[in-house]
Amino acid sequence: MNILIPNLGSTSLKYQILEMPAERELAKGRFERVTDYRAAITEIRAGSTAVDAVAFKAVHAGPRYCGTYVVDEGVVAAMEQFRPVAPVHNGIYLDAFAAFREAMPGVPLVAAFETEFHARMPEYARVYGVPGEWRRRDGVERYGFHGASHEYISWRAPEFLGVERERLRLVSCHLGGSSSICAIQGGRSMDTTMGFSPQSGLENATRHGELDVFAVLYMMDRHGWTTAEAREALSKVSGLAGLSGVAGGDVRDIAMAGTPEAALALEVFAYQVRKTIGAYAAALGGLDAVVFTGGIGENSAVVRSVSCRGLEWMGIELDARANEEGAGDRVVSAGRVKVAALATNEELVVARRAWRVLSEMGGDGGR
Repeated sequence: MNILIPNLGSTSLKYQILEMPAERELAKGRFERVTDYRAAITEIRAGSTAVDAVAFKAVHAGPRYCGTYVVDEGVVAAMEQFRPVAPVHNGIYLDAFAAFREAMPGVPLVAAFETEFHARMPEYARVYGVPGEWRRRDGVERYGFHGASHEYISWRAPEFLGVERERLRLVSCHLGGSSSICAIQGGRSMDTTMGFSPQSGLENATRHGELDVFAVLYMMDRHGWTTAEAREALSKVSGLAGLSGVAGGDVRDIAMAGTPEAALALEVFAYQVRKTIGAYAAALGGLDAVVFTGGIGENSAVVRSVSCRGLEWMGIELDARANEEGAGDRVVSAGRVKVAALATNEELVVARRAWRVLSEMGGDGGR
């Protein structure tokens, strides 16, 4: 079965076509400045590779859909319900579902939700101290995101380091325009920084990270803002962009800005990573490895160095040369706790999940 995996951005579309279950790459490409997914789909279909299914790295559909499912009316309705929680992400994928259905009628669409890897987190790490009805009726809990990336690292790290997956206590740092950290023990997500929405945890490029909800209520009351106005500010001009004053919040641009505000933004980001690594070592009862992945985690020696600074007491010590001069998947540490820079492969995880569901179709079409 040939599965097309589109990785959708607000103005871009990357894709791979994988032959499953052989996991053989048949085609890949990227489109920039996308204003209509249908045009990009037409170009993909013009290639010589047949497509039997399309699998999406979908984001949020609440408690009913923390897994991988064939896209149907129930999936779409749940994503619409949770659109205000992940407005940019869910909007992109809902638009894409419609475009792919129109352009490729009869080809099954599969949604592999980012929340799946975190669905078995311990209850004490998942619940919030809110009224019980919020949890039971409305699904307010910690879901976690970047699940495909953290899941891939949960397999790749022990393989790369030559240790048993079941024994590995691992902190996975997915750092990019959107960032999160996950505590993993024996291949299972034990805790993660993102919660009810992707608007939580570490600072992201333009989205705020951890924030006292009463600060938002205060600003709405003080300025008479609507929820839409508050959501716009917190999604588009906050996070690293808000701290640094650099539009877009790209770490590369911030590093070159040379302003006190830009320096503070990078220090805040690295501090959050460093603090979380320490907290997750406590949650895991010790630590064997830290992995940096994602566009920033994999490629920024400076972010890795500053994020690990001061953690020598717990066995984390970087090898400066390996950290700054190496390339590709590699160990960048010299201490007891292994620190590695690894490329992630979210598309492969999505393809595996989709293949599993399509191969075992029955019941509600997902598990």
